[in-house]
Amino acid sequence: MGTFKIEGGIRLKGEITPQGAKNEALQILCAVLLTSEKVIINNIPDIIDVNKLITLLGNLGVKIQTLGPGSYIFQADEVNVGYLETEAFKKEGGSLRGSIMIVGPLLARFGKGYIPKPGGDKIGRRRLDTHFEGFINLGASFRYNREDHFYGVETKEKLKGTYMLLDEASVTGTANIVMAAVLAEGTTTIYNAACEPYLQQLCKMLNSMGANIKGVGSNLLTIEGVDVLNGCEHRILPDMIEIGSWIGLAAMTRSEITIKNVSWDNLGVIPSTFRKLGITLERRGDDIYIPEHKDGYEIKTDIDGSILTIADAPWPGFTPDLLSIVLVVATQSRGDVLIHQKMFESRLFFVDKLIDMGAKIMLCDPHRAVIMGHDFKSQLKATTMSSPDIRAGISLLIAALSAKGTSTIQNIEQIDRGYERIDERLRAIGANIVRV
Repeated sequence: MGTFKIEGGIRLKGEITPQGAKNEALQILCAVLLTSEKVIINNIPDIIDVNKLITLLGNLGVKIQTLGPGSYIFQADEVNVGYLETEAFKKEGGSLRGSIMIVGPLLARFGKGYIPKPGGDKIGRRRLDTHFEGFINLGASFRYNREDHFYGVETKEKLKGTYMLLDEASVTGTANIVMAAVLAEGTTTIYNAACEPYLQQLCKMLNSMGANIKGVGSNLLTIEGVDVLNGCEHRILPDMIEIGSWIGLAAMTRSEITIKNVSWDNLGVIPSTFRKLGITLERRGDDIYIPEHKDGYEIKTDIDGSILTIADAPWPGFTPDLLSIVLVVATQSRGDVLIHQKMFESRLFFVDKLIDMGAKIMLCDPHRAVIMGHDFKSQLKATTMSSPDIRAGISLLIAALSAKGTSTIQNIEQIDRGYERIDERLRAIGANIVRV
């Protein structure tokens, strides 16, 4: 396993450009299976999870051509559906959470889609019911092999459009159902659909391929099925989670950093949430400028003077992927904040590592933690720790960069799953970080 050695307490300075969005890339890449024509995708992040999915598509028979860094041509004109029933696929598909989203496109175009129980972060229960209930509503039959943990949906006829009310606004569930419905017969209406920018991007891409999706950006999608989709060219948005990570990094290390080309219009409440922590950030064109914060940052209270609560929620609420960042940033704030992680029950369990570093955190239960900020009067102490998942990993990395002394972070493959060449990019703005 790889390890980062980090010398903390160094002020950083410079510009950093966010990678393409991991969560959008996983959806967009699966959508290439919906057409036999060429699809060009730009700004694909070079990270483990995305590269695993590209390899999986290649093993399915998708032709892949590299145009340059982050740019590829995909053509799914000779898909080998039989690969889905091999032992190699069961092993490969089970190692990646995003592999679940190949099922919708395969079901729509080839009448069958299989997937082993997908892996990913161990952040709590992540149910698949929404995906498969959507496919069943469209006319597919479902089966599950409990011994192999292998899921399957099949249909001998063309999928039929219908009305459905999703039991949760699942992003991947909505994406999967949308990709199945675009080639279904008739009209599909999806209520309580997810409406994240990355889901909007998927819908815009599908419409550019000839799909007919209305209501993009809302939680009510109407899809008129079409017979065939064409090729297209698509550019992936910058990763909002990485942008939030760099905001947190700048504040914690009291560094002057400019985050380039952030696509402000797609950031939602992210900037205002960090401002509630007292962090100054300025919009300069499509960039975010964060000054040094020499005097620290003070958490705002609610209007009635009660402690600030920051909680996650489906879009346009605050994304759960950034709560770990907010939590670590709050450890050096002036004031207190309650973090309420509603959507995943294991995501706050990394706080014991921050407590070991000297942070003042009270874990109330699996979903809530109160953070009492040090106001930089007491620096976090360097330590040795292990990254439990992608977002906790980057939070611990930010803590280490602000801490006094040399920290060691093990199991950095978890960080590499979501962040492209992070050590190189941090060194470019002055960080002392070495990959061992």
